[in-house]
Amino acid sequence: MPYLSKQLPRRTLLRGAGAALPLPFLDSMARAATPAKPAHRFLAFYVPNGMAMEYWSPKSEGAGYETTPILEPLAPFRHQILLLSGIKANWNYIHAGASGSFLTGTTRGGRNEVEVIADTSMDQILARRLGRETQLASLEMSMDRPANAGACTGILSCAYTHTISWRNATQPLPMEWNPRAIFEKLFGDSGSTDPAIRAARLAQQRSILDSVTAKLTSLRAGLGSSDRTKLEQFTESVRDVERRIGQAETQKDRQLPRMDQPEGAPEEFEQHLRIMLDLQLLAFQSDLTRVVTFMLSKEQSARPYPQIGVPDAHHPLSHHEEVPELIERMSRINRYHTELFAKYLERLRQTPDGDGTLLDHMTILYGSGISNSSRHSGDNLPLLLAGGGCGAWKGGRHIRYAGKPGMANLLVTLLDKLGAPVEKLGGSTGALPLSPVAGV
Repeated sequence: MPYLSKQLPRRTLLRGAGAALPLPFLDSMARAATPAKPAHRFLAFYVPNGMAMEYWSPKSEGAGYETTPILEPLAPFRHQILLLSGIKANWNYIHAGASGSFLTGTTRGGRNEVEVIADTSMDQILARRLGRETQLASLEMSMDRPANAGACTGILSCAYTHTISWRNATQPLPMEWNPRAIFEKLFGDSGSTDPAIRAARLAQQRSILDSVTAKLTSLRAGLGSSDRTKLEQFTESVRDVERRIGQAETQKDRQLPRMDQPEGAPEEFEQHLRIMLDLQLLAFQSDLTRVVTFMLSKEQSARPYPQIGVPDAHHPLSHHEEVPELIERMSRINRYHTELFAKYLERLRQTPDGDGTLLDHMTILYGSGISNSSRHSGDNLPLLLAGGGCGAWKGGRHIRYAGKPGMANLLVTLLDKLGAPVEKLGGSTGALPLSPVAGV
């Protein structure tokens, strides 16, 4: 009997004499059932106020780099960590330039508190590509309440210090700090991730949407050209809602950990953070979005950390004036942040996703837009990539770049690795290799 080299569907039947018998499971069926390529997800995890660089930077390069005090909590993930040194901020202007250029690579900003200018951030470029396949194009989150007006750093708008995500050059995206609002954005106002409750809410939304669509169709016939244009713009918004409901309906039976809608933001930092990371995990696990930006704190955050023996306000402490004792105290905050990050990485590693884990299928950019915070230095930013990157890049190494390439060059590289290539972003002058290259 000849070998079956072609692929067969699992439910192939042998038909004859009025009967139908299913074939036994064959190797060809296994080949046909090969799982689809896993989704590649992106997370930007921003930490504020720079870093105690003496406690962050390894002296050696390559795979054998030594573990430093701040990086030590990430040791269990070393094979999925790519440490990057020598990269500079494209816009080096105190705290505004730090967060304002982190994902935009912009080289300039506004000149006063009402002029708001940057560039489209890489997460939003990525969201336009990956958002076609998810209910939400992106999710922007922060641990701090936003400031909606006034100057926060120098004479510039608070927009620069309160977000790292920009829809375009003049539209910074607000970062949501309230877990209740994030839950509603992800799951509606159903109050729970329970599939039955979500399905009932979707049916109600679909009924309302069908009614609105029918009325739009009848209304269009009696309008002039100008009003038709306005109505078409509104109709596009309705179509987007329809698309998201359609995505939700295909995912409504997906099993998720049970989570009820949070009441709001807890007072305790760690409890608040836990809920925010729970929501991130649910968003990735349920494939509601593949792009998340998260600020652990805003630039100039004055949050103290008495729970680790540092009662000092973070921002004033970051201006340590090179005093060794203050730098050491600052490093304890930096290390605490990597400890919290490591716990989240472990949760991602424990979450199955296709033939691997969520961590295997993620590219996470962790770091700050300032290095030596006492000098507001934009040189040698503290940056690392974490995750498996769906195999698009390899961890376990420390790369030190020569020539002070701009952050925008790294963003261009990441967009390429994530399947959304661009020729230019912000002040980019090219791409950065994520593997050892002579002269780099």
